[in-house]
Amino acid sequence: MAAAIQIRNLKKQYGDLWAVNNISFDVKDGEVFAFLGPNGAGKTTTVEMIETIRVPTGGTIRVLGKDLRKDVEFIKERIGVLPQEFRSYDRLTVRETLLYFQAFYRKRTDVDELIALVNMKDKKDELYMNLSGGLKQRVGIAVALVNDPDIVFLDEPTTGLDPRARQDVWKVIRGLRSKGKTVFLTTHYMEEAEVLADMVCVIHKGNIIAQGTVQELIDRFGKSSRIIIRGCNAKRASAAVAPLGLKSSSPGNGDLTIPVGDREMVLDVLSALKNKNVKYRQVDIRRPNLEEVFLNLTGESLTEEEGGK
Repeated sequence: MAAAIQIRNLKKQYGDLWAVNNISFDVKDGEVFAFLGPNGAGKTTTVEMIETIRVPTGGTIRVLGKDLRKDVEFIKERIGVLPQEFRSYDRLTVRETLLYFQAFYRKRTDVDELIALVNMKDKKDELYMNLSGGLKQRVGIAVALVNDPDIVFLDEPTTGLDPRARQDVWKVIRGLRSKGKTVFLTTHYMEEAEVLADMVCVIHKGNIIAQGTVQELIDRFGKSSRIIIRGCNAKRASAAVAPLGLKSSSPGNGDLTIPVGDREMVLDVLSALKNKNVKYRQVDIRRPNLEEVFLNLTGESLTEEEGGK
């Protein structure tokens, strides 16, 4: 696929601080690209340079084949933006909100189609002030689409939402992908990136530290899958699997954790426990995830309570 966005040696300096430090990456046309990192990593600074809001200290940005320095107006017309703290006018209805923001663009799309896309037909005449947080975010995504953009920037679109509202927003983002939009998703939620992203780029302290699909990152930087035997005699269970060459550990609560290299070993472990008549309450299988990848790369944990700049 062609590159919708090309970033080369991008830099942003504030005094002695390099907020973005010589980074390069591509975003392919039609993909959901997750820009992942903790608070202060440089995510929002990078995105705002691409969105023409901030001026880079150095490097080049090409959007839809155009140089940002030469074709700013063209690029503004072809992108849509949901900022991290989107707000509309309290006393405008959902439909009025979209019509208002649409008036700023030459190219426009059908407002009622947008309302249907974000699943808000039954709320189109509701005042913005009366909407829940999740519904307000859906309105924000619709606003980002009023000019029928080729690229949609969603900056932390589910921060502060409850799990149900977050799932609803994810459904809308999947809908954007199915319509062929390129989605640049800035997030600090690992699960969000795992569920939605075709490609993940991890930024930390202004530097790109890893890029790839979710599975590629897990394969390169994750550790082994783990079998957790719950409610067992940990000492007997450990002795049962020892002949398999597997090292196990227990926190002393009747659970036993066993790292395994491949899926076939799961059956071997269960067979070994059965042969030694080891009783247990249940078995959990935990595969490596992006949280573990980030921890292995940085030595830090990226929790859901952190924001993202």
